[in-house]
Amino acid sequence: MSRVFVTDAQQRKAVPIIRALGRHGIQVVAGDSTRWSMGFFSKYCTQWVVYPSPIDTPDLFIEWLLDHLKRNTYDVLFPIDEKTLGPVTRHLEELRKYTAVPVVDHQTYMKSRDKGQTIRIALEHDIPCPKTYFVSDVEEVRALAEKIDFPVVIKPRQSQGSRGIAYVQSRSELYPQYSRIHAEYPFPLIQEFIPPGGDTFGVGALFNKTSELRAAFVHRRLREYPISGGPSTLRESVYAPDLVEMGVRLLKAIGWYGVAMVEFKLDPRDNTPKLMEINPKFWGSIQLPIVSGIDFPYLLYRIATEGDVAPIFDYQVGVRCRWIIGDLLHFLRNPNRFRLQPSFFQFRGDNLHYDILDREDPCPVLGMFVTYLAQALGGKRWRDLRR
Repeated sequence: MSRVFVTDAQQRKAVPIIRALGRHGIQVVAGDSTRWSMGFFSKYCTQWVVYPSPIDTPDLFIEWLLDHLKRNTYDVLFPIDEKTLGPVTRHLEELRKYTAVPVVDHQTYMKSRDKGQTIRIALEHDIPCPKTYFVSDVEEVRALAEKIDFPVVIKPRQSQGSRGIAYVQSRSELYPQYSRIHAEYPFPLIQEFIPPGGDTFGVGALFNKTSELRAAFVHRRLREYPISGGPSTLRESVYAPDLVEMGVRLLKAIGWYGVAMVEFKLDPRDNTPKLMEINPKFWGSIQLPIVSGIDFPYLLYRIATEGDVAPIFDYQVGVRCRWIIGDLLHFLRNPNRFRLQPSFFQFRGDNLHYDILDREDPCPVLGMFVTYLAQALGGKRWRDLRR
């Protein structure tokens, strides 16, 4: 029987990935650096393991992972989040001696992980981006503040969710805010602020080993948390061929292999979709394409084991998927909470699905609350819910 190892089981997206593979009869072993991981609670998780923290002790994590792969037989290794993708891409050749690992090498990975590199590549390939200022010396920011229009956004080159992002309204705020963020995230980008009023879209894509597109999917954000900008809490499937073309053009320029999601925001000033970032991994809303008809985890498994798959670009539009905890946080923070469209209190419908809730596999819901409780007791901030 086929067997895969899925990392980062504490992440919300791990649950639909584990389910998708398990429902195809694949044995799934899941791992994370904590026992309290919601993916371990799925009935499709045949075994769980705890490994050293890839953030705190990356060398120990790789040492453990190599030993684990030597002693156990797996068809594919699925590193599904930045925490593990960093060390895995650095040690790709060693890991591939023992199993298939359908990800790019570290240099290619960093072209998508580092927003600075991503923006430069996008501009070279005529992909619209917000006006971006690259800083190489913090003192440059003082002079820059006198030349640019406000408001602006300070964005870390590498971060998760909305961590490290700051919205700056005036010249006097720019240098202090930049210095503060630079201390944790060196040399962040400064970008023009795209005003509210335009939709945000995600283009999910799957490429084979020769960077040929094998699946594409687009979703539109309906709600997000934090409400100022963060991971989607409710989203729906749409068709947007123009966005697919731009997203694919960017990923092909990078030389992509595996899965990724390219995010665009429609600028209401000129109705132009502008690049926000590349999510160079399985994205948090991966459940939506699965229930809409494109099973990215299983397609990636087949590419890793069979070499290729037939392209698939058709899926059901108008399907919605919800992250209920995040949507609750959105509801609590939104001053227009009782006028949301669709209503927060719309919990059922033929085309409404949930990231974690599933009648056939209910236990990850318990795992979700255990995970968040363990984080809270361990001193984690509520911002960890944004992952």
